[in-house]
Amino acid sequence: MTAYKIITVPHAALKTSSKPVDGVSDSVRMQMDGMLQAMYDAPGIGLAANQVNMLNRVLVMDLSSREDEEEPAPICMANPEIIYESEEMSVREEGCLSIPKQYADVERPAIVRVKYLDYHGKEAELEAEGLLSHCVQHEIDHLNGVLFIDYLSSLKRNMILKKVDKLKKQNLL
Repeated sequence: MTAYKIITVPHAALKTSSKPVDGVSDSVRMQMDGMLQAMYDAPGIGLAANQVNMLNRVLVMDLSSREDEEEPAPICMANPEIIYESEEMSVREEGCLSIPKQYADVERPAIVRVKYLDYHGKEAELEAEGLLSHCVQHEIDHLNGVLFIDYLSSLKRNMILKKVDKLKKQNLL
C-alpha cells in the first residue's frame, strides 16, 4: 500500500478544487486504503485527497475511535455532493490534519445529506448530524479548496497560520 504524507498549509493543493473521478476503480480503492492508513496514523477522523496532494474528489472518514466503538468503521466517498442542508445551524470545534494543533469553532448546517459513490462504486446516500455532519462538510470543503479557517475572521485565520509557521520553524510538526 502506498504511504501518503499529509501536507500542511500553505501548500497550494489545499486551496485547489478537485476533479471528479470517473468511477471507483482498483486504483481509487487503493487510494482510499492509503488515505485511511494516513488518517489513522495521524491520528484523525477525516482526510480528503487534497490533503495528500491528490486532486480528485475522494475522502475518507472514521469516527469510531471518537465514539468508543471497538471496530473501525471507515466511510469512503468518491464524488461526494451535499444534496440537502438543514436551516438549523450547529457550532463545533474543528481541527485539521493540514493545520496541525490548531482549533476553532465553526458554524455549519446541523444536518446534511450527501450523495456519493462508496468503496465498491455503488451510489449511496448518508444523512449526517452532529460530529459526522461537521466532519463530512469539512472534508467536502477540502475537495472544493476551502479550509475551516476560511470561516474565521481574517485576524483569527492569520493568527492560526502564524502559529503553524512558528511550529514548523521550531521543527515541532
